[in-house]
Amino acid sequence: MEIVKAKETMSSKERVRRVMRHEKPDRVPIDFSANPGIQMRLAQALGLSPLNFEGLMERLGVDFRSIGAAYNGPDLHTTDREDRMVNNMYGYVLRWIEHDDGGYWDYCDFPLETASAEEVANWALPDPDDFDYDSLAAQVEANDGRAIYLGNAGLACVINTAGFFRGMEQTLVDLITDDEAGLLLIDRFMGQQLATLEREISAIEKIAKKQEKKLNEVLDFVWLGEDLGTQHAPFISMELFQKHILPRHKPFLDLCGQYGLPTMLHTCGSSSWTYEEYIKAGLTGVDTLQPEAVNMSPAYLKKTFGGRLFFHGCISTGGVLAFGNVEDTIKDCSDILETMMPGYEYCFSPSHALQDNTPVENVVAAYNTAHRVGVY
Repeated sequence: MEIVKAKETMSSKERVRRVMRHEKPDRVPIDFSANPGIQMRLAQALGLSPLNFEGLMERLGVDFRSIGAAYNGPDLHTTDREDRMVNNMYGYVLRWIEHDDGGYWDYCDFPLETASAEEVANWALPDPDDFDYDSLAAQVEANDGRAIYLGNAGLACVINTAGFFRGMEQTLVDLITDDEAGLLLIDRFMGQQLATLEREISAIEKIAKKQEKKLNEVLDFVWLGEDLGTQHAPFISMELFQKHILPRHKPFLDLCGQYGLPTMLHTCGSSSWTYEEYIKAGLTGVDTLQPEAVNMSPAYLKKTFGGRLFFHGCISTGGVLAFGNVEDTIKDCSDILETMMPGYEYCFSPSHALQDNTPVENVVAAYNTAHRVGVY
């Protein structure tokens, strides 16, 4: 198997920056996300070491690279249980779930599910001082010419992140009832994330000055996230969204706006019902875009939000890519590209991490289609 790349006349950085400004690139920008099992099988199918992640990114023509300050503080949470994994910074708990194609770590036990406000206030969270901001200089240098970003689909995420600690049911109850403990937890981890992000941006601004550049010439965007919909409907009401979600996202959007940085928001499920509000708040791009969810089809998104947002995703990891054949995959990806490419505002990407049940030949077909059909 091989990837036949499109002829390129731009760097990844220029390509992505053009799309974020709705300007014509040489081809659509390309991104990649996968579970470890399919990622290793794909690397091997392309003649690479299964652990050669950077080599795989190069082979696929991926334009995006993540950077961030690593936590180097003390372990705040541990466990002696062999059947559990505990996040040492935040203390949420995971267990291994096996399935026919491999397995994954899933959240469980929910250590603050019944916690009082006092217990939440005393729960250890990482100090923004305990991150290695000096390491960002080497990361910027190593990714020269790439589109680099801070954050991920979990940055500033209210519902899903609170669910790691409280469980999803209790988290939704917290939002509906204004539960003191639940809201305090949300504000504590959001505050820590915002402070850390501000320190990261400040560190990269210093790097940019040394290079005699502006910050937004070095750092391309910030990636935020929120789970906003099921496959069929909004996850919460507009009232709750405007009361509890958007006000907590606004400081992140305002911070990025102060520095002239584009923002992209990961939005699972049927989420377009919030996009108008996010546009007003300064959001510039949206991610995930599950095409099978209500009001998330490529045609609907282009018609409703084209010219006002850039788009990243649409290639469903729970549809043709996983359950179709090569011919189905080529047609599906071609159709999505032809719908989304006009207006120069689309980045080709899986809607979520590729799952372990995805045939390798379909993944190769998808990326070859992006390089073949995605040329302007």
